[in-house]
Amino acid sequence: MNKIVIIGAGGVGQVVAHKCAQLGDIFGHIVLASRTLEKCDTIAQQIQQRYGRRIETARVDANNVAELVALFKRTKPFLVINVALPYQDLTIMDACLAAGVHYIDTANYEPLDSAKFEYSWQWAYQQRFQEAGLMALLGCGFDPGATNVFTAYLAKHYFDEIHQLDIIDVNGGDHGYPFATNFNPEINIREVTAECRHWEDGQFVTTPAMSIQQRFTCPDDVGSFNIYRMYHEELESLTKHFPTLKKAQFWMSFGDSYLKHLEVLANVGMTAIHPVDFEGRKIVPIQFLKALLPDPSTLGPRTHGKTCIGCVVRGIRDDREKTVYLYNIKDHQECYREVQSQGISYTTGVPAMISAKLMLQGEWFKSGVWNIEQMNPDPFMQAMNDYGLPWKIVENPQLNLL
Repeated sequence: MNKIVIIGAGGVGQVVAHKCAQLGDIFGHIVLASRTLEKCDTIAQQIQQRYGRRIETARVDANNVAELVALFKRTKPFLVINVALPYQDLTIMDACLAAGVHYIDTANYEPLDSAKFEYSWQWAYQQRFQEAGLMALLGCGFDPGATNVFTAYLAKHYFDEIHQLDIIDVNGGDHGYPFATNFNPEINIREVTAECRHWEDGQFVTTPAMSIQQRFTCPDDVGSFNIYRMYHEELESLTKHFPTLKKAQFWMSFGDSYLKHLEVLANVGMTAIHPVDFEGRKIVPIQFLKALLPDPSTLGPRTHGKTCIGCVVRGIRDDREKTVYLYNIKDHQECYREVQSQGISYTTGVPAMISAKLMLQGEWFKSGVWNIEQMNPDPFMQAMNDYGLPWKIVENPQLNLL
């Protein structure tokens, strides 16, 4: 009951493995698997040196259902934590069904050949997981993930109805490179360059990518940043599960250097996702670009500054309008000292560990496919404080958001 398999040995996988290894009484046996066994072994050595714990490593191709099923049947885990690529969500879910294993991920499925991310493909597994007596918990990173739970917590404890949601993700860190991404470059660039959608008056409204911006001042002296409205997957599930929402938006900060480099790369075709002919073979430009950019898992030692991620919710309580801001601030170097990773990977990996812990302990468990905001938010919020992501609440903050 306390055995898990973690699939993915990038920056987030490293954090999940470290955080699970810290809780030996809950995660009694850990298997870390990836297509690149060397990455798994490196993380296993870190854990051995830091905590005196041995974790098992394995090579697996997450695109191959048969390989995944063989791994799960051999290791017999209670659940799988999927921190591989979003393209691989469905093969891993198929393998979990075949092997009788519960499932967690941090990002929703998107097809490799189309920058289109939505939950429909995974929600379609509801009946199969339910009939198998298995649970699949979707979107268990920070955004989606913690921000979904923040919304559910505020809706439960601070409002009778919530009417507007603004999710604001600020990375105030500096890694010193002219251009680099803090998580998988291919996924990051596909996400940023996609057209924007926000929820308003019962429908999604489309606007050009990065066309709406404003200035946002973070609390606790993190600083002021330009934030840009963009589409993010949690808007789809949150507007479904909180139907009183009249408006919902997602904002993320970007520096001028990042945006200028991205504009130039897009103009010359380096962010394209479809194959092109190059010297007699097919290559995908964005995948080639990914190979040239720094690996996000190596940014930890050189990233300084803080993240500030949270939710501003407006609504009604006792027939009066109110606004509440719930947020977390995390220092990149503090993350590196603890788990040898920068803050973006840390803030994604810790919620995944917490979600797995709550499933293992039976506090979160029901058969079927669920988004994280459909669970009781209270134990998750307590665990955020306990395991490295403390949060604060400000009622009626002085904010001027679009």
